[in-house]
Amino acid sequence: MINLDYRKIIAIGFVLVVLGFALPLLMVTQVIPSSFAVNFFAYGASVAGLVLGTVGIAFYASNHRKKP
Repeated sequence: MINLDYRKIIAIGFVLVVLGFALPLLMVTQVIPSSFAVNFFAYGASVAGLVLGTVGIAFYASNHRKKP
């Protein structure tokens, strides 16, 4: 299994969310053609980025919480 720390997970999530924002923006400005596959990929990247970002924040919180 690949060992990823929370910084890498958050970074991957951030890149996916930015990609999920940039692709629809490029489709609206007609830089790239809009198709079902590109729309589906943009939506999937956005959702996956949000999930990975949340998981990364949860890993960060669990690693840095104060122990009694």
